[in-house]
Amino acid sequence: MGEPAVQKKLTIAVDERVYDGLYTVVGRRRISRFIESLVRPYVIGKDLDAAYRQMTQDGAREAEALHWVEAAVGDAADETW
Repeated sequence: MGEPAVQKKLTIAVDERVYDGLYTVVGRRRISRFIESLVRPYVIGKDLDAAYRQMTQDGAREAEALHWVEAAVGDAADETW
């Protein structure tokens, strides 16, 4: 097996409503993992099809993502453009 992945700290700025949604829907101690799972297929391109298949097989991750998307769609529906 390969060497374990080294984690790096990343500071990002997001809209306060996005942060509040992440905190509420995903949970404080799970935000990094949630964001990494969403971003990973876009930035690690060795085998995106396999990565997508693996992601869809993670039931807990899929449930979190679905819950987050539904909450975000609801927020967007409330926006006035």
